[in-house]
Amino acid sequence: MAKKKSRLGNFILIIIIVAIIGAGAYLLYKDTTAPQISLTPDKGYVTFKTPININVSDTHSGLKAVKIVLTQGKKKLTLAEKTLPKGSFDYNQDILIKKRQIKQGPFEIAVWAVDTSLAGFGSGNAFIARGNYTLDTMAPKLTVQTSTHNLNQGGCALVLYTLNEKPSKTGVQVGDDFFPGYKQPDGSYACLFAMPYYTESKDFNPILVAEDEAGNKRTGTFWFHANTKKYRHDKINISNRFLASKMPQFEADFPGLPSQVALFLKVNRELRKKNRAELHRVAKDTSPTFLFEGRFLRLPNAAPRAGFGDRRSYLHNGKVIDKQTHLGIDLASTRQAPIPAANHGRVVLAENNFGIYGNAIIIDHGLGLQTLYSHLSQIDVEPGDMVERGQIIGKTGATGMAGGDHLHYGVICSGIPVNPVEWWDSTWIRNNISSKLK
Repeated sequence: MAKKKSRLGNFILIIIIVAIIGAGAYLLYKDTTAPQISLTPDKGYVTFKTPININVSDTHSGLKAVKIVLTQGKKKLTLAEKTLPKGSFDYNQDILIKKRQIKQGPFEIAVWAVDTSLAGFGSGNAFIARGNYTLDTMAPKLTVQTSTHNLNQGGCALVLYTLNEKPSKTGVQVGDDFFPGYKQPDGSYACLFAMPYYTESKDFNPILVAEDEAGNKRTGTFWFHANTKKYRHDKINISNRFLASKMPQFEADFPGLPSQVALFLKVNRELRKKNRAELHRVAKDTSPTFLFEGRFLRLPNAAPRAGFGDRRSYLHNGKVIDKQTHLGIDLASTRQAPIPAANHGRVVLAENNFGIYGNAIIIDHGLGLQTLYSHLSQIDVEPGDMVERGQIIGKTGATGMAGGDHLHYGVICSGIPVNPVEWWDSTWIRNNISSKLK
């Protein structure tokens, strides 16, 4: 009887073992999902410093082997070939192309992987992923075409140059400020850049920059002459009457402040800074070629009330409470005077309640050059409208932080306010802009 029980127990154990083996074999045969392979990046330009990450995974049966092959023309080079230990579900490797492995130009990386399943009569599930790249380790070649670049602090200049390949980024770097270059119909590049109002000649050092799609970067210098400008100082009295009439419109922007003076300081500092950052964003919406012709118009029969670059001290009850720089020219004529577009261009902003500027319009004239019309009482254009030089676009007013009816007229160069006076001068435009383009 004991022997019969022993045989029965052994038989049951054998059945269990066979079932486990059968289940395992079934699962291995049932696994028909190939390993997953990703290449990052999966295409594009690379240098000797660009890592190509290879990631292989198989969450079912596990990985058995991985092979990585580089191909360029008739040349094949095995970069990695590994048989993985059992229980390997992930494989990760960074590939760096080495000098002398291949030459400049296109190549392919193919990644082959197979799992440990019994699919395919025991050969496993296999998969191949491919990435197509171009080895480019040579920086773009820069050739400056213009010879004279004269600038005044707060003014502009135009530099023309050529590149031997398409850049991912190009223009002029001035300290922390970047002025993009734009490709012209003849294949050259044009960059309108500024000597910012806050940069003196001793600190001004414009650098021409070109970076290709592989990340190779070339910088170059060019001849320039820069003049430092002394700006005048102005005092602005902030009366309680002004605060009472102007501050309520900004209470929603800065709620809960203890006084109108505190609100004024928030607006004059933080909102002003935010609005100027917005000028940088709007500046990107620009034509790659100039849209204007000749000198820029100014508001007819208007007297200047404040100049570009004026250093302003704001006083309340005889005490200085803030200091800012005025970055436009205030022009006063009659109340609600018609405003002409300064030159041909495209409206890129026509907005009510544009912060400190009140109701405002921005017109793009190409290459990052834009004109700003603010404190308006009426706007007669919409974003996207093409306007002609002299076309009426709105009326002057006292919206925003304006203390009275006038036009705050500004000229912007890739987000940096510059002196409008230069653009009112036909001789300056001819000598510094139009003659270079011809």
